[in-house]
Amino acid sequence: PRVYLFNIDSGKQEVLGDFPGMTFAPRFSPDGNKVIMSMAEKGNSDIYVMELRTRKIQRLTRHPSIDTSPSYAPDMKRVVFNSDRGGSQQLYVMDADGANVRRISFNLGRYATPVWSPRGDIIAFTKMANGQFYIGVMNVDGSGERLLASGFLVEGPTWAPNGRVLMYFKQQPFEAD
Repeated sequence: PRVYLFNIDSGKQEVLGDFPGMTFAPRFSPDGNKVIMSMAEKGNSDIYVMELRTRKIQRLTRHPSIDTSPSYAPDMKRVVFNSDRGGSQQLYVMDADGANVRRISFNLGRYATPVWSPRGDIIAFTKMANGQFYIGVMNVDGSGERLLASGFLVEGPTWAPNGRVLMYFKQQPFEAD
């Protein structure tokens, strides 16, 4: 896919780049100077960051697993992402340069779409367990996991600027007329 920058005021649309192996939507860094994303190469997905000013791309992870869905901490010192490097899809945190990767989720189920709260103290996520989807939160060290909502395809949490309100979407099951 191609990634575009769109200036709402001027209406100017600019191609940021062609990323044929992109596996998840790119996200801006909190300061707006970088874009973090996951891209697949030869069937393996890793985390990359692009400096917007120079368009230079740096690979942050190198692991024979699927690393995807990155999200910066508000201070840009760490990144949360999900990976199956432990055998099942779990949440991991690393330094912004890709160093010091550590797993933070250890409960049953698969974790996805992590996003750091604007206050920097909580990570929201989607969890799939026992045939059910959940929206949950946990502390940045992985402690204090709480499941807040459940249902058919509840996914995609995002934070309000105050860091205390979550929004997510819930797909309703198809009903025949």
